[in-house]
Amino acid sequence: MEYVGTALAEMTMPQISPLAGESIERTDAERLAGVLKALADPARLRLLSLIQSAPEGEACVCGLTALVGLSQPTVSHHLRILTEAGMLEREKRGVWAYYRLVPSAIATIADLLTPPRKRSARRTR
Repeated sequence: MEYVGTALAEMTMPQISPLAGESIERTDAERLAGVLKALADPARLRLLSLIQSAPEGEACVCGLTALVGLSQPTVSHHLRILTEAGMLEREKRGVWAYYRLVPSAIATIADLLTPPRKRSARRTR
């Protein structure tokens, strides 16, 4: 089995949220913007939701094409972008590729976009 797509986990994300009231470094802002660009597409958001809601928490590109109404090459392109952004893991099984969400990547993005006061209130619940 070959796993691909932990770029976000391997990449150092900014420790300071752009909403924290402190300035964010240029390189950190560029890294975060790259991940947000990957998410800023309706088809990619739909693919993420379909993969997350799949019975095993993973989906094959072959099963996603009909659900999103796009061609296989287009779906593969969107999945590649999400994988390179670190939002998905890809596992090759024979000729098919299966995708699953990287929960830590989703949590990292959520934390960076949650103002610090709300973040601490959310954790105490």
